[in-house]
Amino acid sequence: MPLTKEKTAAIFTQFGGSAANTGSIEGQIAQLTERISQISGHLQQNKKDFSSNRGLLQLVGERKSLLTYLSKQNLQGYRALIERLGRRK
Repeated sequence: MPLTKEKTAAIFTQFGGSAANTGSIEGQIAQLTERISQISGHLQQNKKDFSSNRGLLQLVGERKSLLTYLSKQNLQGYRALIERLGRRK
């Protein structure tokens, strides 16, 4: 279920600028979004998997804190990332 190295590199290339730039906030948020969607799909099939549900909630909280940080530091970058990810209207 974890992301493959190729998928992770593709995410950071698309959102962080390069595959080696794993510290970029935009890349980290995009990676968390991908993991959240994978776990959400798993939980739709396995409704009683409570440990995965807890992990999902932790990932959502981590993504929320990174989004809050990004919105305070770079509001235009935050809006562009939200639009590229398709998270909000």
